[in-house]
Amino acid sequence: MADRHPLFPTEPSLPVIARSNALWERATRLIPAGTQTLAKGPSQHVDGVAPKYLVRGEGARVWDADGNSYVDFTMGVGPLVLGYAHKAVDDAIKAQLASGITFSLMHPLEVEVAEQIAALVPGAERVRFSKTGCDVTTAAVRLARAYTGRSKVLCCGYHGWHDWYIATTDRNAGIPEAVGALTHTFAYNDLDSVAEGLDADTACVILEATVFEAPKPGFLEGLRTLCDRAGALLIFDEMWTGFRLSTGGAQARFGVTADLACFSKAVANGMPLSVLTGRAEVMDLLHRDVFFFTTFGGEALSLAAAQATLSVLTREDVPSRLDRLGKQLAERYNALADALDLPFTRCTGFGARTLVSFASTGLAEGAPPLVMKSLVQQELIRHGILWSGFHNLSAAHTEAQLDQLLEAYAQALTVLRTALAHKALDQALHGEPVAPVFRKTSGFHTKPKSPSGLSAKE
Repeated sequence: MADRHPLFPTEPSLPVIARSNALWERATRLIPAGTQTLAKGPSQHVDGVAPKYLVRGEGARVWDADGNSYVDFTMGVGPLVLGYAHKAVDDAIKAQLASGITFSLMHPLEVEVAEQIAALVPGAERVRFSKTGCDVTTAAVRLARAYTGRSKVLCCGYHGWHDWYIATTDRNAGIPEAVGALTHTFAYNDLDSVAEGLDADTACVILEATVFEAPKPGFLEGLRTLCDRAGALLIFDEMWTGFRLSTGGAQARFGVTADLACFSKAVANGMPLSVLTGRAEVMDLLHRDVFFFTTFGGEALSLAAAQATLSVLTREDVPSRLDRLGKQLAERYNALADALDLPFTRCTGFGARTLVSFASTGLAEGAPPLVMKSLVQQELIRHGILWSGFHNLSAAHTEAQLDQLLEAYAQALTVLRTALAHKALDQALHGEPVAPVFRKTSGFHTKPKSPSGLSAKE
C-alpha cells in the first residue's frame, strides 16, 4: 500500500518488510496465533507496516529480517535491562556453555545466584528458581493456599496465562467455572476495594506493586495491614519492577515487604529464568508439602547470565540511571505534547518503564485510542524507532537515542494532529491497527461487596 497522502507527505518512506511478511505467511500455516508471545506478534503492531521478525540485536539497536535497523524501546518486552549482546552477560554464558548447560545433579550456580538475590531483595529468606513468570506466580498462590488453608485469591494486574489468573479475563475458555470462582480482582490504589474482597477464605492478595501509576501514600502499607489483619498473605508480582525500580525491586523502592515476591524479565538479561522469594516459614513448605520442581529450574546458562546481570546492575547502579533517563523522557514527551496542543496524550510511569497513552478528548474526541497509538507507531517506524507503546529503557540506551526518539515523536505527533483535524485517521494509517489483548480491560470479575469484608478505614 502506498505510504503517501496529500495531507501527509512524510519522509522517509516506510521500510520494506517483504521477508518478514513471507515468514509470517509460513507461520500462520503451522503456529496457532502465529506467535509464541502475544506482545511480539502482529496484533500488537501495525500489520502491513511494522516488521514482524528480528534477527539481530546490539546494545539498544535491532535489525529485522529484511535488514532494516531500528532503535528498540520494547527490548524483548522487558528482559533486556542491559541491552542486546551485553559483553559481560554473553561472556558468562559462553564460559558456562563450554562446561555444560543442564546436568544430572545440581550446579553450584543454584547456590551462588540464590545467595546473590537474597542479599539484594528484602524479605528473600528463601529463593527458588523456575523458567517463566507465571511459573512463580502460580507457585506463590499455591504456597499461600497451603500455608493459610484457604482457597480464594484477590489479584490486581497481569499475572500470566495459568488458570487461577486468566480465568478472571474474557479469554478463559477451557477453565472450569469452579476454578475461576476462586479468584477476584480489585482496583489499584483503592484499599476499600481490597477490604471489600477480603474474607475468611482469602489466601492471598497478589498485585504488581506498581505498573505505570505510582502507589498513593499509604496504599502498599495499607495492603500490608489489611493482609495481616485478615490472615492472608501479601504477594508482589515483580516481573517488571524487579531489579529495575532498584536492585531490590519494588519492596526496596517503597519500603514495604511482601510475604512472597516473584521475579523474572530483568534478572538474566534475556535468558529464561524466574525467581520466587519470601518468608522462610512459608517457603519451607516447598520442602515437601507443596510440590514445585522442574527439569530446567537449575539450567546453568540462565543462572550464569543472572549472576553476571545482577553484578552489573549492582556495580553500575543501573536502576538509578534508568530512573533519571526515564523521567527526562517523560517530561520531554509531555512538554512536546503540550507544545503541539495535544493534552490527550501523556507519558506516565517510573523512569525505567514508561507508557504513552491516548484518550478520546478534545481534538481526539471520538478517535479510538488504539488507532491513535497505531498511527504514532507507524510514524516512529519511518524514523527508525521500534515502539509498542512503552519505553522499556536499558543500560544500552544513550542520550543521543533518546534525542532521536523525541525528534521522531515530534514528527509523529504532528501527523497525528493533522489526521485528527481533518478526520483522516484511516487515510493516514497504512496497515491494520493494534488490537486489544482483552476485549475488556477493567471492571470484570470483581468480587461483590461482602458484609464480612474488612474496612480499610478501621
